[in-house]
Amino acid sequence: MGYDLITMGRIGVDLYPLQTGVPLPQVTSFGKFLGGSATNVAVAASRLGRRTAVITRTGDDPFGTYLHGALQGFGVDDRWVTPVPGLPTPVTFCEVFPPDDFPLYFYRQPKAPDLEIDAHELDLDAIREASVFWVTGTGLSEEPSRTATLAALAHRDKAGLTVFDLDWRPMFWKDPEAARPFYAEALKHTTVAVGNLDEVEVATGVRTPREAAQALLDAGVELAVVKQGPKGVLAVDSKGNEAEVPPLPVNVLNGLGAGDAFGGSLCHGLLAGWDLEKIMRHANAAGAIVASRLECSSAMPTVTEIEDAVAAGAVK
Repeated sequence: MGYDLITMGRIGVDLYPLQTGVPLPQVTSFGKFLGGSATNVAVAASRLGRRTAVITRTGDDPFGTYLHGALQGFGVDDRWVTPVPGLPTPVTFCEVFPPDDFPLYFYRQPKAPDLEIDAHELDLDAIREASVFWVTGTGLSEEPSRTATLAALAHRDKAGLTVFDLDWRPMFWKDPEAARPFYAEALKHTTVAVGNLDEVEVATGVRTPREAAQALLDAGVELAVVKQGPKGVLAVDSKGNEAEVPPLPVNVLNGLGAGDAFGGSLCHGLLAGWDLEKIMRHANAAGAIVASRLECSSAMPTVTEIEDAVAAGAVK
């Protein structure tokens, strides 16, 4: 039986402070969590009952061992998570200043193992057979991950749902100005593109939400999802359907995992065949729930939690 969702991209250990409103130099205690955007999306979809797997790489170290155990605990297949000798598993620290300031500090030197994904080691048949395949912009930032990402997309050739999370992290690029051609190439093989205003501007050169959505559709995608922060989310498809949904009211504790929860719920709704507005309302609710919690992966909501938040019109 094939997978509902295979994601490909970052993995690491999130070390998040257990004290809020405290600068990192003064923090005295941290929680350890599974992290990495593509990995969190797989966790989020698994929490919603989907069969998921992630393609990524870790260090050959105790943190790598921890990540395998965490994936298995969340029900995410880890068969394509392999070690890279000589490179440490990445760790990420953050500071938590609710409601809207969450600085991130990535430790991915000398190179993150997840950028060592090799095209020759991919299970291309499994990638093509998955109902949803999810890749990220970070995977395009360095070789051999760039070639592997584009090879996987080309082999899949828009079979099923192919999601490109624009995932713009300029600090991961040696030359951020060089990103757009690689984004354009990935979009040719994509059916769904997801990004915030900064990310769609990198991909298309356009920042206005509707114009950016149209630019993504013109690039070949069938559904463009543009996150507008406090203005909510805009989704437009190639058939002319449109949904613009405001954010769900929530007391934000840590907004860092909200986008990954949104992504997992987006995949769930697309697989369920829901209409565009229902998909966006549920994805918004999933993101809001995680924003109300400290951690990312272990904070991913259940179907019942999302439905309750949608019904209440807020995260309680």
